[in-house]
Amino acid sequence: MNTLITFLNTKFAPKASKVNQNVWINVLKDSVLQTLPFILVSSLVSLLSLFGNIWQWWPNLYPISNFTFGLISIFIAFLVPFNLMERKKLKKQRIISGLTSIALFLMATRPQIDANSIAKINFGYFGAGGMFVAMICGVIVGLIMEAFGKFSFFSEDTVIPDFVTSWFDSMLPIGIVIVLGWIVIDLLNFDMYNVIVNCFKPLSSALQTLPGFMLIMFIYCFFYSMGVSSWVFTPIITPLLIQAINENAKLVAAGKTPTEIVTYEAIFVGFLWWGGVGNTMPLNLFMLRAKSARLKALGKACIVPALFNINEPTVFGTIVWNPYLMVPMWLNGLVLPAIMWLGLKFGITAIPQAVDQLWYIPFPIGSWLVSPHIGSIILVLIIFVVSALIWYPFFKVYDNNLYKKEKEEVKD
Repeated sequence: MNTLITFLNTKFAPKASKVNQNVWINVLKDSVLQTLPFILVSSLVSLLSLFGNIWQWWPNLYPISNFTFGLISIFIAFLVPFNLMERKKLKKQRIISGLTSIALFLMATRPQIDANSIAKINFGYFGAGGMFVAMICGVIVGLIMEAFGKFSFFSEDTVIPDFVTSWFDSMLPIGIVIVLGWIVIDLLNFDMYNVIVNCFKPLSSALQTLPGFMLIMFIYCFFYSMGVSSWVFTPIITPLLIQAINENAKLVAAGKTPTEIVTYEAIFVGFLWWGGVGNTMPLNLFMLRAKSARLKALGKACIVPALFNINEPTVFGTIVWNPYLMVPMWLNGLVLPAIMWLGLKFGITAIPQAVDQLWYIPFPIGSWLVSPHIGSIILVLIIFVVSALIWYPFFKVYDNNLYKKEKEEVKD
């Protein structure tokens, strides 16, 4: 382990630091981090909403979540070009860039407007499901606004007030963005959401195979580490997972052995994602003992949601666009699914055979519920230990670097 940490410190850390200094990496990372208060509020609401499963009189709190994390794509669409203008020292374009990006993003949702001017929009596009599209819109607007950043219709010695010249100078890039959006989305009938979904549909047929399962879980972790919530894959993968558990239930009812290894129950409730997608519980525990004050504070803030497998605060607060922690998350996305698949295939414990989508049940309680055998506890603990071994060296290097920076800031 010490050899690996030395290698990471001398070889990996310098390259990770270089990536961390890239303007676009910082723009996307800042944009996600700035939404963290909304994510924390939504996570708290999700925890409180669990009491509704116990008491029928408990109020429906999900509207609060709908208008915090449920609007995260709109926030991202605004923040990406806003932060780019900030870093490019084009402060006059910050607000107008963000607003233009929101306009393009809303256009990309393809609202259906009737004769009474009532628009029908899939509300899911505004939340995690639209984050990928929001980022693309933000990047496009950012690039166009940057290209026109120093453009002006007026000379420097004009007597026209600055705010008036700013209005006219912004008209050209705004017009280009909206006209391009109109051509691509309306005239060419391009649906960015469905294109993204269709790109991943071919993978669904391979879900029950070991290579296919590993690839799909890696994609979950890969995009999540870039700030695109795994919820975006729900319409593709979840129906297949439900179909698989129903098939297992039918086989058991017929007196046969269940055969579908990859189910919602196995992934989210029983074995794979302890703490949330990417198996972030070990990382949370390491953060509680971190040298860095920032990581320790985040660890304390994130541990309670993590116990109930809500890891958006952890992921968006520490992992997103952070190469030190993105890499171990990707490794978890490959190694842990293989362990789970092989463990169920070769009978460490029984394959789940009944519907149980209680994803918020803490591990390993959920492991026992989906497959009440001692082997379930053994399998989930094996996955936890392997995950901890993957997280630890990368976390150690990142924690040490943050700790050094914090000490230097105190000296200054």
